[in-house]
Amino acid sequence: MSEPLVLGIETSCDETGIGIVRGRTLLSNTIASSMDEHARYGGVVPEVAARAHLEALEPTIHAALAEAQVRLEDLDAIAVTSGPGLAGALMVGVGAAKGLAVSLNKPLYAVNHLVGHIAADIVTPDTDPLEYPTIALLVSGGHTSLLHVRDLTTDVELLGETIDDAAGEAFDKVARLLSLPYPGGPEIDRAAVDGDPKAIRFPRGLSKPQDLVKHRYDFSFSGLKTAVARWVERSEASGEQVPVADVAASFREAVVDVLVTKALAACADLGVPRLLLGGGVIANRRLREVALQRAADAGVTVRIPPLNLCTDNGAMIAALAADLIASGRRPSTLAFGADSTLPVTEIQVAEIQVAERADAGGDA
Repeated sequence: MSEPLVLGIETSCDETGIGIVRGRTLLSNTIASSMDEHARYGGVVPEVAARAHLEALEPTIHAALAEAQVRLEDLDAIAVTSGPGLAGALMVGVGAAKGLAVSLNKPLYAVNHLVGHIAADIVTPDTDPLEYPTIALLVSGGHTSLLHVRDLTTDVELLGETIDDAAGEAFDKVARLLSLPYPGGPEIDRAAVDGDPKAIRFPRGLSKPQDLVKHRYDFSFSGLKTAVARWVERSEASGEQVPVADVAASFREAVVDVLVTKALAACADLGVPRLLLGGGVIANRRLREVALQRAADAGVTVRIPPLNLCTDNGAMIAALAADLIASGRRPSTLAFGADSTLPVTEIQVAEIQVAERADAGGDA
């Protein structure tokens, strides 16, 4: 089946994403966000996210089908995020996907959320096929990961990840320190426009020579967040007005510097002249600017999917499943659940084995 029609369900955090693809052609990328419900708490509340998914899932599926102009009966397969993510939120999507697959008698593919972010590139319109190997930098509210992608469906290696706060979490926490609204990323970006990124030299986590021995590709933003907090406290204690624009710009520069430096170091070390950026924090203008500029200087090609495919979405999950199907991978069994810590090396979960398929009489 070279161009399967696949519906993908993504519920790992606060966005209910339903995507429909035909092979590598995007037919619908429909998202219902519960961000406004979390804003009153200053961050994502897992129970609120799960409840929002329950309420949004059915109407979002219907909206996606209408946009794609297909029926449930037309689908060749169902795909769903098995992990990583918030356990309760993942359970909603997994349960819905299993119900659809059983009721429609369609094969089910349980896939990895992080690898899905890479798959977003393959349904980006008017682009050349993704070349392998590539280095992928995924930056979001819950994840900061650096990956070596030798093949999308069979070989993804984790080079490094955050050992504490993800970059998106750091943006949210610093925004609160500066009395900026949630979500913090866009607010920090806006505040930084009029600021001086060199005004304050904030620390670059895990970038000292002794850190690079063990954590060359790992990230840490907790110390940076604390440094910003201490700087703001000292300013307030001395009676000075906190220069929000300068603090925002300097903080953002520290985050961007670490992300880009480590990503390009991986490209150089492994001899891979390609870098893919994904995840919601890629919407940050300065991150894109610095990555493109420094990568060009290093002879590295950068790929960035459209921003609506960088945030969590069902299209990337459907796209990954479609590639799995095209490569001959078998569906998943129903013996999987939500796995909040699913390792990135597990691209597909609970794939039906040959013996199981024979016992089932060859049915998918």
